[in-house]
Amino acid sequence: MAYELITVENKDHLTIITINRPEAMNAISPLVSAELSTAFDDFSNDPNAWVSIVTGAGDRAFSAGNDLKYQAQHGGEAVSRETARVKGAFGGITFRYDCFKPVIAAVNGFALGGGFEVALACDIIIAADHATFGFPEPRVGMIAGAMGVHRLPRHIPYHLAMGMLLSSKRISAMEAQHYGLVNEVVSMADLMPTAEKWAAEIMQGAPLAIQASKEAALKGLAYPLDEVPRLFPIQETMYASEDFIEGPQAFAEKRPPRWKGR
Repeated sequence: MAYELITVENKDHLTIITINRPEAMNAISPLVSAELSTAFDDFSNDPNAWVSIVTGAGDRAFSAGNDLKYQAQHGGEAVSRETARVKGAFGGITFRYDCFKPVIAAVNGFALGGGFEVALACDIIIAADHATFGFPEPRVGMIAGAMGVHRLPRHIPYHLAMGMLLSSKRISAMEAQHYGLVNEVVSMADLMPTAEKWAAEIMQGAPLAIQASKEAALKGLAYPLDEVPRLFPIQETMYASEDFIEGPQAFAEKRPPRWKGR
């Protein structure tokens, strides 16, 4: 598919999705969400795509969030209606619950409002040292409705989360790492190499085992611990896969495994 507002690069088993609106601080309109949703659909459905990195163009912003100019022009109801028609809703990922492939956020600057929500919807966050995070929505008469008000209190202590949500306080990349929101903080020059290094480390594991791990971890949160041993569907697929044999065989033969993802 030809994209106008994002770019997609496939490197072997890695898919790099970039919001390509640096002149607008990579703000996300319903049109951007629709393109992102298609890109995440393609990533999710491609058996040769194992890990994705999502980032923003330039070095100023991962995404400044909702495109307020678009909203002012078209109205809030139109924006909500158009976004609701997009699979995954805002950013194509914030309401996406059926993709169990790992997604890494490479945060290259401001991650504000919806941009922060997109990052929170990812599994791993790598941040440039000048990145900042925050929810300014109340100051423009809105809330962090793309799951930010729900995800943040699940990721950090309640009072820290509420302090950010209610005061629109921004935090630095180092503060975010201290709170446990960010996995690693690096220089801007090292951002994408570091994100790709994480992707490469993940891809040393069997693709179906990685997906089963993510599915079990996410779905297990909804159950008491004494109920989580139940099997999730992808685990059955993993047990029946060629890779389930390849892993032990490679170990016995003292060689790197040759994963097929099936």
